[in-house]
Amino acid sequence: MNRMSTIALAASLLTAVAGASVTQVAAAEGASEHCYGISLAGQNDCAAGPGTTCAGTSVIDFQGNAWKAVPTGTCSTISVEGDRMGSLEALDRDLPNV
Repeated sequence: MNRMSTIALAASLLTAVAGASVTQVAAAEGASEHCYGISLAGQNDCAAGPGTTCAGTSVIDFQGNAWKAVPTGTCSTISVEGDRMGSLEALDRDLPNV
């Protein structure tokens, strides 16, 4: 193999490896889950429970049936005022009177 072929092959391999690494990191960064009971009033992501219609419509801080998208695996570690934690399922706390 001549020197130019070796350099071209090495560059191709490095590009392929770098591309695969970037793709894996982007996929990992994009993974998220719905975490209930952590958003402030008006800062929830879409589809809160009764009394709300979509993003930004929660009316109570840390509303139990309103969710926020968070990186996968982090919801159960998020704590909010009053020794409350995030939940992967809707909660029956801090709900609006509807």
